[in-house]
Amino acid sequence: MCGIVGYIGEIDAKEILLKGLEKLEYRGYDSAGIAVLNKDGVIIFKEKGRIADLRDVVDEDVDANLGIGHTRWATHGVPNQLNAHPHQSTTKRFTLVHNGVIENYHLMKKAYLSEIDMASDTDTEVIVQLIERFSKDGLSTLDALRKTLHLIHGSYALALIDKEAADTIYVAKNKSPLLIGLGEGFNVVASDAMAMLQVTEQYVELHDQEIVLVHKDSVEIQKLDGTIVERASYKAELDMSDIEKGTYPHYMLKEMDEQPAVIRKIVKAYQNEQGQLSIDPAILEALHDADRLYIIAAGTSYHAGLIGKEYFEKVAGIPVEVHISSEFGYNMPLLSEKPLFMFITQSGETADSRQVLVKITEKGYPTITMTNVKGSTLSREADHTLLLHAGPEIAVASTKAYVAQVAVLMVTASVYAQSQNKTLDFDVVKELGIAANAVQTVVDSKVEMEKVAKEFLATTRNAFFIGRNVDFYVSLEGALKLKEISYIQAEGFAGGELKHGTIALIEEGTPIFAIATQQAVSLNIRGNVKEVVARGANPCIISMEGIDEEGDRFVLPRVHELFSPLVAVVPLQLISYYAALHRECDVDKPRNLAKSVTVE
Repeated sequence: MCGIVGYIGEIDAKEILLKGLEKLEYRGYDSAGIAVLNKDGVIIFKEKGRIADLRDVVDEDVDANLGIGHTRWATHGVPNQLNAHPHQSTTKRFTLVHNGVIENYHLMKKAYLSEIDMASDTDTEVIVQLIERFSKDGLSTLDALRKTLHLIHGSYALALIDKEAADTIYVAKNKSPLLIGLGEGFNVVASDAMAMLQVTEQYVELHDQEIVLVHKDSVEIQKLDGTIVERASYKAELDMSDIEKGTYPHYMLKEMDEQPAVIRKIVKAYQNEQGQLSIDPAILEALHDADRLYIIAAGTSYHAGLIGKEYFEKVAGIPVEVHISSEFGYNMPLLSEKPLFMFITQSGETADSRQVLVKITEKGYPTITMTNVKGSTLSREADHTLLLHAGPEIAVASTKAYVAQVAVLMVTASVYAQSQNKTLDFDVVKELGIAANAVQTVVDSKVEMEKVAKEFLATTRNAFFIGRNVDFYVSLEGALKLKEISYIQAEGFAGGELKHGTIALIEEGTPIFAIATQQAVSLNIRGNVKEVVARGANPCIISMEGIDEEGDRFVLPRVHELFSPLVAVVPLQLISYYAALHRECDVDKPRNLAKSVTVE
C-alpha cells in the first residue's frame, strides 16, 4: 500500500526511481510520480494508472542526480493526476512524497493554512504546506520539518526535497515502514528493500519518530528532539531472481508453483542438527507460561490463524482465541490472567495488527510475530519472531505465504507438544513431506483446474464455498481468493449454516464449492450439498482420497486430516486464478487492493 523511493548520488536518478517504483507495484497503487532536482529546479512527472503510464510522460532529456518517487493507493481524494504524489508547497520550494494517514489534517488546515489554496484533496499536501509555512517564519528546513512532525497525528513515511538544498533528502517515519539503502557515492530511500536491490544490499532500518538527513556520502539519523542515533546497517537477504517472474505470465502462478518447495524449506529451516523440529526455546517458554494464546491477524492471515487454533488446541492443548486485528485494537475483550499474543502477518507491516501490538506491549504482555519478512516492524517490535521462509511474495493475493503460515503453525504447536512430553500419533516431518508431495500433485493439475474455472465460473456473478471443521476455514480462504482477483462475489460458510438464512440466495446454477477432507463430517457436508442442489445449485465437490465418492469433481491426494488445509486450499487458489484470467482481470494487481496494508 503506497511506496516510496529516493536517490541521491552521482548518476541520473530517473531510471533508478522508475525501476524502484516498478518493484513496489506489488504493494497496490492507482497513480505514481517522481520528482527530480537539478540546476533548473524541481521537475515533477506524475500520472494516474501504472508505472508504464508514468514512463510515457517522463522527459528523457531531463538529467538529475537527486529525486524521490511514489506509488499512491488513494485514501484522501480520488485517484487522479492531481492527487498523485509528489506534492509541492505553494512556492514550489518544497516537494514531498508520503505514505500513511494524517488524522488531524483538517485541524492543521484550519489552524495554520486557512489562507492557502490547496492544489489537491490529500492529507499529504498539508504536510508540505506546513513545512513551507514554518520556514517562512524563519525556521531552517530541518526545524520546520521537526515542528510539523510534532503537530501532525497519524502514520507517515515521507521524503522531502528542498530546492535550496540540492545535497539532501529529508526523511521521516512513524508507523509506516521506511528504509535507507547505503551505497558508494550514493544513498537511497525505499519502503521495501526490494525496490532498491538493483543498486544496493545494505540497508538501515528506521524507527518511529525519527528524522534522517540523506546525503550522497552520509546518512544522519536523529530523534525528533535532535538526539543523534547510531545504527548499524544490515544486508538484505533477498535474491533478485526470487522477485522476478521468469517465464511465468504472473507472479501468482509462480508463487503457487513454489508452494511444495516452501513446505520443504520450512521443514529444513526448523530442523536442528539431529533432524528434529525445533523452535526458539524462549517461544516454548512463553507458550508454557501462558494460560491462553490470542492470535491477532487480518485477511488471509486471519484464516491461517483459525487453522492454527485447531493445531494449538488439538495438538498442543493450549486454549486459543483468534481475533481480527482491526476489531481487537478498539474493542479489546476480557483477557485471561496470563495471555500470550501471536501476530500473523505476511509483510510484518500490517497497520491494523501493529496498533494492537503497541497496545499489548504497553500492557506488558508477551508477544510473538509470525511473518515472512525478517526485520519488519512487527518482527522488530515483538518479543519473538517465527519466520515463514516463504521467500518474497509479490502477487497481492497471498498463496505461498498462507501455506507457509499454516505449516509453521503446525510446526510450532507440535514442537511445543513434544516439549511437554505429549505423544503425537503422527510424525510431523513425514506428514509435511507427504503434504508437500500432495501439493505438487495439485499444482501440476492446472489443466483440470482451468476446466473447473470455466465450467463453474465463466459467467456467474456469485459463488459459495462450504466446509466443516478445518474445511470451513479453507472455504473462507477460497472465497477470499476468488473475490479479490476475479471480482466474483463469493462467500465462505460452515456447511450447516447455509440453511440458516443464506440458502435463500441459492438460484438455478449457483456454483457451490464444497470441501470434504474430514472423515467425521464427510456425510454432513455431503448432506449440505444435497440441500443446495435441491434448490438448483451447481455443486463442485473437492474431496480427499479415501472419503471420495463418485461424482466428486476433484479428488485430493490423501494426507493426514490435520494437514489437509495445506492441500485443500491449492485447487481453490488455482480455480480463482483461472477465473480471473478468463475474465481478463489483473491477476497480480487486483483493483483497489494493496499487498502491504500500512494504514488502518
